[in-house]
Amino acid sequence: MWGGRFDAPPNELVARLGESVSYDRRMYAHDIRGSTAHARMLARTGIIPQADADAIVDGLAAVKAEIDAGTFVWSAALEDVHMNIESRLTGLIGAPGGRLHSGRSRNDQVATDMRLYLRDEAAEVVRLLRALQAALVTLAGQHTDTILPGFTHLQHAQPVVFGHVLLAYVEMLERDVGRLTDASRRMDVLPLGAGAMAGTTLPIDREWVAGELGFTGGLCRNSMDAVSDRDFVIELVSALSLMMMHLSRLSEDTVFWCSQEANWVELGDAFCTGSSIMPQKKNPDVCELTRGKAARVYGDLVTLLSLMKNLPLCYNRDMQEDKEPLFDALDTAKLVLAVYAPMVASIVVRKERMHGAASDAALMATDLAEWLVRQGLPFRQAHHRVGALVGAAHRAGKGLEAFTLAELRECVPEATEECLGLWKPEASVAARDIVGGTAPAQVRAQVAFWKAQPWMAEGKE
Repeated sequence: MWGGRFDAPPNELVARLGESVSYDRRMYAHDIRGSTAHARMLARTGIIPQADADAIVDGLAAVKAEIDAGTFVWSAALEDVHMNIESRLTGLIGAPGGRLHSGRSRNDQVATDMRLYLRDEAAEVVRLLRALQAALVTLAGQHTDTILPGFTHLQHAQPVVFGHVLLAYVEMLERDVGRLTDASRRMDVLPLGAGAMAGTTLPIDREWVAGELGFTGGLCRNSMDAVSDRDFVIELVSALSLMMMHLSRLSEDTVFWCSQEANWVELGDAFCTGSSIMPQKKNPDVCELTRGKAARVYGDLVTLLSLMKNLPLCYNRDMQEDKEPLFDALDTAKLVLAVYAPMVASIVVRKERMHGAASDAALMATDLAEWLVRQGLPFRQAHHRVGALVGAAHRAGKGLEAFTLAELRECVPEATEECLGLWKPEASVAARDIVGGTAPAQVRAQVAFWKAQPWMAEGKE
């Protein structure tokens, strides 16, 4: 395809080093779609005869049918998906196939293929995210009154509703959807027509091609940026990295919830594994693997950033290395998401265990401090008095609920009989009835909000 300038073929090791068809062939449908639009445009503008364009379009459809059927023979000697398809096209239709590359370069061709491919991939990741959100919302709706300890610094802090905890992750995933949607919008511009880096002297119609391929953002305005930009790749993998961080955090929480120390939830057997030596073990491996896979996607992001940081304008062959980390990040993220939604649906919650852990009266210490604030005491003074009470309880080796009113007043002179009723976790969560709070009424409102989203029904399918 490019050998006219050379007297000898590439060294065998150079050919192995330079081939990308072993991994970029996954973009074949998008390459053919872009080439089909390009061929039609070449005929519309009179650059090639209509008969040749028709032959090219029919030939490309035949090539796609071969690839779909698994009968296409890929050749590493032809380097990449583009040259494999063009070579087979020419073999099928003869001379007209040689006209297809008029007015374009592999530089703008691959940039177009990647944008087409990533628009579809981003939409698929969003679909999988919606399915996971739906699973979390469904589980949260079943536990709007289930109370467990909330944590700060991995220490029991205050009682919260389990549904509230789950919906925190729904919020995180919603931001992930937003980032992926934003990334899709920014990548939705057409680079085709930029040529190798300076455009073309042929009278191509870039606007028509953009419309034909559904690029709603229009055209890349600068030919040099069009072929050398990989921001859209990095941005997508960055969004995936943040998403994997959220899933890793959820995994860490779930690992703890499954531990014998907590024993608050149990995962379905299909999402756990055993031990090769300890017959009793049931390990939450999906969660642990998700934490590990997050590190892998981070590595893909760092690879892409490192790849691009020292490249001058315009296209450099280094950029061929963008695809393997991109594909790896996508494959990893999609696999984790596909497993995670049914795993969440398999969770069995042990309400009594959760409630017992949340019943330590010390978790309601803030409730007493805020009761004092409602009586007019400055919060810092209230905090100090309740802190002294907690210290006295610790020294006495008894819980706050065991204090009599007289004992309570030794540290909190303002205390009344009402304070003795503050040590119930049900009262604590119910009192936090503000927008965004953990009160069951608020959690039910959050669940209702999410269930009203149009994707909820789709996510449950």
